[in-house]
Amino acid sequence: MRVVLGVSGGIAAYKAASLLRRFTESGHDVTVVPTEAALRFVGAPTWAALSGKPVASDVWTAVDRVPHVRIGQDADLVVVAPATADLLAKAATGQADDLLTATLLTARCPVVFAPAMHTEMWLHPATQANVATLKARGAHVVEPASGRLTGADTGPGRLPEPEELYAACLAAVDASAPLGSDGAAVRGGDLHGIRVVVSAGGTREALDPVRFLGNRSSGKQGVALAERAAARGAQVTLVACNLAVPVRDDLGIRVVPAESALDLQEAVTTVAGDADVVVMCAAVADFRPKHYVASKIKKTHAADGSDQAAPTIELVRNPDILAGLVARRGSAAHPVIVGFAAETGDESGSVLDLARAKLARKGCDLLVANEVGATKTFGQDTNTVHLLFRDGRPGVTVGPASKAAVADAVWDGIRDLIPASH
Repeated sequence: MRVVLGVSGGIAAYKAASLLRRFTESGHDVTVVPTEAALRFVGAPTWAALSGKPVASDVWTAVDRVPHVRIGQDADLVVVAPATADLLAKAATGQADDLLTATLLTARCPVVFAPAMHTEMWLHPATQANVATLKARGAHVVEPASGRLTGADTGPGRLPEPEELYAACLAAVDASAPLGSDGAAVRGGDLHGIRVVVSAGGTREALDPVRFLGNRSSGKQGVALAERAAARGAQVTLVACNLAVPVRDDLGIRVVPAESALDLQEAVTTVAGDADVVVMCAAVADFRPKHYVASKIKKTHAADGSDQAAPTIELVRNPDILAGLVARRGSAAHPVIVGFAAETGDESGSVLDLARAKLARKGCDLLVANEVGATKTFGQDTNTVHLLFRDGRPGVTVGPASKAAVADAVWDGIRDLIPASH
């Protein structure tokens, strides 16, 4: 994807360097267009070194290539981060007094603005009117975060973190994709044609018609993995276990429902036969009741009306679906198999210690480990994960970041494991 990264003159310009790196490391072609004020915060050599391209802020450099027109015309995405109050005002009123504002006028691709400024400037009616104007014209505006600003000030106006901006940019491109004859978005991308199976959510093991043993998984991370894979061109089947979140219906994702661990095993075994990648993100119950009671289990009472002891529920182990996939694959390198390890850590080791042991035990190609708990990860909008590779390459820690950004980082890791022939 051809990306134009516009940088205007705010202290948050330094964060744009990390956003640039995020794009280039994901294989995108990036042209940086800073304003003159932006160059007072981060110099042209930095942008040139990180993008691998020369950098100019005026319309007079390389005039023979007509950059003030061509850069915007050729772009697949334009993102301005940070977008100062001055830049938003110029964009809203159609000014074109430098290379960046001229590019904004010629661009016909998705345009994303990431405002960053002091709270009073952000909340001023003029700025809010300019934002409303840009939105009305179809621009995407990423709301600023709240937090520490320049000096001792705090409040809304902080530039979101690069991972959040990267995910917002990809979402903007997704939203603008054309529709095919089946109504699904038509996309290319670095996963184009790759057949992917993702499991998501949490299994439920029935005790009786009313009760079940379950877990806290909402399915948010698994759904994000499925949606980001589809947005990057993959053919995706999502095995959905009791999801608490919807799945976008415009990405062509095939959804196969599953309830229990045994249901999940059957569904994954069926759909994974011709897959290039299988990602086991669902939280699978390790145990299930040995006996299912066909009618609701009721409390019993003694003759004097007092409650009698609670029934004893005998449990049996569920199959290890991930290990089963690896065993069926044998010594072949296809499909790529990815596991997830939701760990709390205990007296025997840390989250990473337990995850490394699980990677060795399971034999999958990549294990994604995260720390979970009653108030961690499950149902949250952000996540922190550790990517551990079986082939010994260095692990990667991602986050805290949105689950969409985490999903993209996981797919970046998976992409390098897929044989070149695919």
